[in-house]
Amino acid sequence: MNSLDARLQPALDSRKSRGILRRVPPSSVLRQVPRQIDFSSNDYLSLASSADLRLNFIDQIQAAPRVLGSGGSRLLDGGTLEHALLEERLAAFFGAPSALLYTSGFDANVGFFGCVPAEGDVLVYDSLIHASVHDGMRSSRAARIPGSLIPFEHNSTASLRAVIRSALQTRPRIADGSSSLFIAIESLYSMDGDISPMTEICDIADELLPKGNGHVVVDEAHATGVYGPNGRGLVAHFGLENRVTARLHTFGKALASSGAVFLTSEIVRSYLVNYSRPQVFTTAISFGTVISLHVVFDALEAGYCLSRSERLQALVRFFLERFRAYNFSTSVIRLPWTETALYTPIIPLLSPFAKPLALHLQERGFLVRPITHPTVPKGQDRVRVCIHTDNTEEEITGVLECLKGWIDSNANHSVASKL
Repeated sequence: MNSLDARLQPALDSRKSRGILRRVPPSSVLRQVPRQIDFSSNDYLSLASSADLRLNFIDQIQAAPRVLGSGGSRLLDGGTLEHALLEERLAAFFGAPSALLYTSGFDANVGFFGCVPAEGDVLVYDSLIHASVHDGMRSSRAARIPGSLIPFEHNSTASLRAVIRSALQTRPRIADGSSSLFIAIESLYSMDGDISPMTEICDIADELLPKGNGHVVVDEAHATGVYGPNGRGLVAHFGLENRVTARLHTFGKALASSGAVFLTSEIVRSYLVNYSRPQVFTTAISFGTVISLHVVFDALEAGYCLSRSERLQALVRFFLERFRAYNFSTSVIRLPWTETALYTPIIPLLSPFAKPLALHLQERGFLVRPITHPTVPKGQDRVRVCIHTDNTEEEITGVLECLKGWIDSNANHSVASKL
């Protein structure tokens, strides 16, 4: 074993011994996995299996002059007419001043937070914000001054208010408006499945930062397509388009494609084109991806997804009503939140037995995933259930019956062994 492998192996062994080693299964394993009913993927609207979209995509691919590759980065040969037209369409669809394509939501967050916040700025972020935002913030010039990256308690407006007030007292340039304070949030959180109080957050920013130096940045990755007029997201649902500085929409979840778009002002867009390293040094999304996105946005604009979103909401409501009717012991399995007006397709079932519960469901034909530390905080292990438009009430009942079966057979012994 060479010195590099010798240094890396103990960290992997440590994770393996604690049962938290991540793996990507090889083809030999994947070939043996039987077909399972999907309660795991982010394909919330079931567009990835839509026959209509598939046919439209094939038609447009066959008619397109360019399909493969993209030519290079956007500043070189990837700055094509096709990419520019798509950005203009996205800006118009989402009601934004400008749009900038990225190859992924991760790259977009790293690109924005890594270059826009300057030394002297403050970055305030929800404690459950995505890892990509953390990576971007840590690489920013703002991070050079200790104490400039400040979390607030998840979805807590009281905590946010306290953090901003503290920054105003300790940072004169924030108080006088000459430096910026960024507030990083997600509209729908991918692991907890809860919705940000965005209207209240915008109100707090306006109230405490009246000089206009408060900037709310919203990651809409898991809300795109599912909420808002024709799937425009939760910012549009709450009518906040003109109250946030930037929005990130990704295409690899409910929209069954890939890539992402950053919506912001013309000046910020121009700055990203010049200074965002993932934008400058990454090959642009392929022509095939551009075509797939036009197909999806054709469907959104035509209202194709409205009935799918409504059915999704009804299925989530059905799941939650039935789940509560089982009256499971909260020491075994529980929801992290109470019911809200907007149902979300991400349902985290918190449990100290996430792994055996998920395995039990997988063995009975239901694809769910256990989510454990370090992906989520210690003590917050869960079975992440995602509902999709093409799921059925019978399938949901099957999942709940399997949960009940495992709990009836194992929970009393398992709980006792945990004590």
